[in-house]
Amino acid sequence: MALLEICCYSLECAVTAQSAGADRIELCSAPAEGGLTPSAGTLKAVRAQVSIAVHPIVRPRGGDFCYSASEFAIMLKDIALIRDLGYPGLVTGILTEDGEVDMPRMRQIMAAAQGMAVTFHRAFDMCANPFIAMDNLRELGVARVLTSGQQASAEKGISKIAELIAHSDAPIIMAGAGVRLSNLDKFIAQGVKELHSSAGKQVPSAMRYRNPGVSMSADADADEYSRYCVDGEAVAAMKAALATAS
Repeated sequence: MALLEICCYSLECAVTAQSAGADRIELCSAPAEGGLTPSAGTLKAVRAQVSIAVHPIVRPRGGDFCYSASEFAIMLKDIALIRDLGYPGLVTGILTEDGEVDMPRMRQIMAAAQGMAVTFHRAFDMCANPFIAMDNLRELGVARVLTSGQQASAEKGISKIAELIAHSDAPIIMAGAGVRLSNLDKFIAQGVKELHSSAGKQVPSAMRYRNPGVSMSADADADEYSRYCVDGEAVAAMKAALATAS
């Protein structure tokens, strides 16, 4: 049966995903940024309360994946904390200015990870040549690559995902971006062995008093009174569908 990884942005989300049958969790903060490194408090709480495999993301900011020296130094410190807390893996990715895998820095990351399973995230979808990137990541010993097939969604990029699977049996190709119950069968048919989904929904704020004239977000249209959470029913439905497909 294909493995199901759920992207979680809080302890609450991680507990929900585990209870619903997720096989693994990618732990992040900042959903509006596409996922940033979780806080130390979140890392410690999730490690204490979640028993399935959890791989925290190491991403110091939103935007591109070409980092300054100070940003890279912070990433190495975050990896040291994640390693020392006993997490089995992490998720990260670094590119050069020319859209290639930053091999010198990734080698430092692999050394810092000290045996943890490293997933190269969707920085891969910004690479200039995905097949050269795959060869580089195999050389590094990266465990898996999260990709949408260099398209806006994994469903749109499914043909490239199939090409990447055929290109090499390592690293593992994990399809992500827009993966949901309605399209699981398409990925299974292409031989995808690992799937990544947010399985998310928006829930309303508990606040009764609301000031609609003030926003805490740089996006003036952002809804301050709803938040993302994992939909446990969606996770359970996807797991059931995967079990049937197997």
